Amino acid sequence: MVFNNSRRNTSQRRVLMSDMNVTPMIDVMLVLLVIFMITAPLLNVGIQVNLPSAHAPNISGSEASIEVLINEAGAVFIGEVQVDVQTLPDKLQAITHESLANTKIFVKGDKTLPYGTIMEVMGHISKSGFKKVVLVTELPKK
Repeated sequence: MVFNNSRRNTSQRRVLMSDMNVTPMIDVMLVLLVIFMITAPLLNVGIQVNLPSAHAPNISGSEASIEVLINEAGAVFIGEVQVDVQTLPDKLQAITHESLANTKIFVKGDKTLPYGTIMEVMGHISKSGFKKVVLVTELPKK
């Protein structure tokens, strides 16, 4: 028995697919997304300040807030930008655009600093008209 292969049926022809298969790319992107979602909260960038610990309730609110940090050398920062203590009130007022009453200022002072250094910074902040100045501490380890 001999089969004749010379004759081809057009319905049996394979059609080439010209579309790109994006499924593997989507899988890789989802894996990367999960990795970044897990590692992003673990990254702590900024000025390193060793906060003192205290038993106090958490402060929450939807008002605008600004972070003022004082590192172990006594340098003052607004966010990650170093400022002079004398120009701190002017910089804070420029940031808040005159909405002094509703802005919370969170002061994070290193635990090795003398009490007077932190109070000097808080005095400059209060003198400039800010009414909501908060000292930030760490919760004690259990």
